[in-house]
Amino acid sequence: MLVEDEESIRRIVGQALGKEGHQLLYAADGEEGWRLFQKERPDAVILDIMLPEKDGFEVLRLIRREHNTPVILLSAKGDIVDKSVGFNLGADDYLTKPFSPVELVLRVKALIRRSIYLKNEENSPEESHQDAGFCGKDLIIDCKAREVIVRGEKADLTPKEFDLLCFLASHPGHVFTREQIFKNLWLEDYISDPGTITVFIRKIRTKIEKDPARPEYIKTVWGIGYKFTGLQK
Repeated sequence: MLVEDEESIRRIVGQALGKEGHQLLYAADGEEGWRLFQKERPDAVILDIMLPEKDGFEVLRLIRREHNTPVILLSAKGDIVDKSVGFNLGADDYLTKPFSPVELVLRVKALIRRSIYLKNEENSPEESHQDAGFCGKDLIIDCKAREVIVRGEKADLTPKEFDLLCFLASHPGHVFTREQIFKNLWLEDYISDPGTITVFIRKIRTKIEKDPARPEYIKTVWGIGYKFTGLQK
């Protein structure tokens, strides 16, 4: 589903996804988009931020109250503030206008593929490597129940933040580059903006670390990437 008030972008995106066999639903404003989402429950949502009636952030907020449907945000702004707000609200990806239709198609396909993979994992009777969970002195991560307890209180992580945290915690001590993290979370090789991972890491640190500036759990390995440490299985 595409929620976009610019007719030219609706046409371009529709053509690009149509060539790949996707059936696209359209909405020209946030209010219409929210109604259409409730009625049709699409496999993924491409959501412009600057919309009439309801802006994209508000629509995303409504979606995330009950649903984990993959959402890609579109915006003419590429600054870190908008990206941070979007990811904090639960967006799975973010593209800055103007963007390549080919790249958008790749990202949509990757998110849908990842969504199907996660659903299959949830329905599988066999426990995955991440199902066992992790426990430290003031941090508990239950990957199967998708819960994080920080100093006795449940942490409010977005679905993507949780996936990233659980991925790192499932490989304690292993250093991952931003590209490797992106490939494992988005199931796609190409990352157009490494800063996307940086935003996620910063948001997670504010939610689990006593002092995000001096993290105990998610460490930066300068010039390489990130690793998870300090936790015992």
